[in-house]
Amino acid sequence: MSMITALSLNGSSLEDPKDAALAHVLLVLDQFPKTLGGGERVVLKLASLLPKYGYRASILTFAAHPESSGLESPPCPIYLLPLQRTYDLSAIRGAFELRRFLKEQRIQIVQTFFESSDLWAGFVTKAMSDAKLIWSRRDMGILRESKHHVAYRLMSRLPDRVFAVSEEVRQHCVVVDRIDASRVQTIYNGIDVAHWNATSKPPKRTGELVVATVGNIRRVKGHDVFIKAAASIVSRFPNVSFSIAGGVLEPAYFAELQELVRDLGLSNHLHFAGGITNLHEYLSATDIFVLPSRSEGFSNAIVEAMAASLPVVATDVGGNAEAVQDGVSGLIVPSEDPKALAVAITRLLTDPSMALEMGMAGKKLAAEKFTTEAMMRQVTLVYARLLTGAASADTVSDQRAD
Repeated sequence: MSMITALSLNGSSLEDPKDAALAHVLLVLDQFPKTLGGGERVVLKLASLLPKYGYRASILTFAAHPESSGLESPPCPIYLLPLQRTYDLSAIRGAFELRRFLKEQRIQIVQTFFESSDLWAGFVTKAMSDAKLIWSRRDMGILRESKHHVAYRLMSRLPDRVFAVSEEVRQHCVVVDRIDASRVQTIYNGIDVAHWNATSKPPKRTGELVVATVGNIRRVKGHDVFIKAAASIVSRFPNVSFSIAGGVLEPAYFAELQELVRDLGLSNHLHFAGGITNLHEYLSATDIFVLPSRSEGFSNAIVEAMAASLPVVATDVGGNAEAVQDGVSGLIVPSEDPKALAVAITRLLTDPSMALEMGMAGKKLAAEKFTTEAMMRQVTLVYARLLTGAASADTVSDQRAD
């Protein structure tokens, strides 16, 4: 009995001649959790876009929550290969199952996301098939254990290409993981700018201002810093409200945040919006966007806020300063510094003209640099070069110039 089962067969099929002719890309990720993170959303988006660029997509995961929104209407077939450990007998059997699957499905490119996918699925791909391997690196290694740090260095020659979501992440791959720089390139996340252009702001009461952040409730997202900054602002700006949107991934941390809100007397000024389903609507009701993260690879939320014409205040971690031009489209502040965050937010609250100009500059920057078209052009050009054998050391410089 096969270990690999289909969770969904939505999307194209090899039985259809037009689909059989397309190069088949397998996107591998560790899990589909109940509350999706940025990585899972990117996988689903990539899968939905690839057919428009001449590629067939499938997704393989090692675990899936039955209530995960990622399984509701997926853009392509999703398969489950249950994997709890990457070093036991079950993992050995799983390796042979994956080899069979790659052959049967005629997979030509395997693109992996997160640690187990990079290391275990990546090793199986290169050791047991002719498929090309791409690692997708989205963070600065915040989820790694010691074994992961060692494994990434030992397997630094494994991938044919590494996609880094920001220049900071790229440098981490080169310096920390010791991957040859010629094989690591930066490809920023892209958004559908036209979709954001169609969004209009709802009417609000005169003088009402909303300062918001978006990110699943995890300590790394720095929501406690945001709350402390809010506490120093409300006495001066009683008409300002603060909002935190995101699903709860760390319940203990969420309890700390709720207690902090009560202790600082912010119950009437700050609310938790939960896991929102319409980001456009949420951001359209916002005046200032804040990202107080302690660590980031590259924030989708920042680019979406820029597309919504919002001035952005973000911490100087990961790729934040690559997305936000300090003093032009927003303000960059040190991490772990509620006072600096409050000062930056206050600057925007006291100077509406500057806030408006920064919002418009951010929208222009998003349209020029962070589009779906730019992202897919770079991704699929690398695919084509790998499949034709044209990938070479100058690929990185070519792509960064696009």
